[in-house]
Amino acid sequence: MIDLRSDTVTQPTAAMRAAMAAAPVGDDVFGDDPSVIALQERVAELTGKEAALIASSGTQTNLLALLAHCQRGEEYLVGQEYHTYRYEAGGAAVLGGIVPQPFEVEADGTLDLNLVDRRVKPDDPHFPITRLLALENTHTGKIIPQNYMLAARRLCDRHGLNLHLDGARLFNASVATNTSIAELCAPFDSVSICFSKGLGAPVGSILVGSTSFIQRAHRWRKMLGGGMRQAGVIAAAMNYALDHHIARLAEDHANALQLAEGLSQIEGIYVEPAQTNMVYVNFASAEQAQHVSQQLAQQGILTAKSQRMRLVTHLDISSADVTRVVEAMARLF
Repeated sequence: MIDLRSDTVTQPTAAMRAAMAAAPVGDDVFGDDPSVIALQERVAELTGKEAALIASSGTQTNLLALLAHCQRGEEYLVGQEYHTYRYEAGGAAVLGGIVPQPFEVEADGTLDLNLVDRRVKPDDPHFPITRLLALENTHTGKIIPQNYMLAARRLCDRHGLNLHLDGARLFNASVATNTSIAELCAPFDSVSICFSKGLGAPVGSILVGSTSFIQRAHRWRKMLGGGMRQAGVIAAAMNYALDHHIARLAEDHANALQLAEGLSQIEGIYVEPAQTNMVYVNFASAEQAQHVSQQLAQQGILTAKSQRMRLVTHLDISSADVTRVVEAMARLF
């Protein structure tokens, strides 16, 4: 089976499973799991931040960040299509009483900072208090330029705002641009990094920031039921991914480029350029996309069914698999 629905479908490798089985563990709720402690210290150093906190998912680390930055009745500025607004079930509003101020996302994945600047609320009791700007890198596979992030940092400094990054696939951006994770994280007060996508761990995300920020997030994690006991088995998989699965992300990017170039030769569909490990294919109608997805599934190729179909390469997708997908799509058209 060739599964292009997401890079979350990756299976842990045999070596990763062995590392999990051999992991020394304790009780992370008591703060004495050695594997968790070592991982958190390693990721904090890697990202250039004071502290780090493990959690079960990127949705949880993003939520912990929003709750730790904002009080009830305060506001965060965010992209309409960013994960922290659109795909996390409204957790910040439901659980934290935090008001979102969404913006349309530009074609390159950024927000119009001039518009963001104008939407920061004045100090007036009629309005929620603007507290945070939340960005994303990568966004739909697009790499956000570091100069833009630095400009966003300057905007936040002018208004006294905090700056959070949903960096679920930040290692993809790092490998694609040959830029260190620490440099990419530098403009941000907090960063969420997911290990169960391109890095191939079965579960787990990390939130980084200042020591005081992580202390607040840790309290929220407990309140949300996110405390895990022998979490060292998860930390071991994440640590293994840091050792073995970062550089190989370049293979996923190369396979995505091969896929985009192959599909672009087929008449009847429009293929967006690929920057990292995502290829977007646009069909004439939603019905056509659904038909294509069903036909591909019969050939052992799993895809999304949306009109703007996202195809994601990952460590379980080879160059030969890409060739097979292109040939199957060409036959359909």
